[in-house]
Amino acid sequence: MKSSEKLKNLLENEIIQDLEQEIDAMFQMVEREKTISIADREELDEMQEMHRECKDILEEISLGEMDENEATELLAELIELKSE
Repeated sequence: MKSSEKLKNLLENEIIQDLEQEIDAMFQMVEREKTISIADREELDEMQEMHRECKDILEEISLGEMDENEATELLAELIELKSE
């Protein structure tokens, strides 16, 4: 399996789903508490940006615009982040 396919699978099956769950949890907290701290707002913004970046990467892969070296590097970075 090519690195780009592994990266696509990791993004679709784990990373994006995890981000969406965390973002949903933050929105539920805000709805429950009717307020959000500056730190939580910054964290939410970061998660939303990461979600957008993941979607952009998926688009690059589907359009064939990502070379295997870049896919390999991103895959290694994401696996490292996931294991922390």
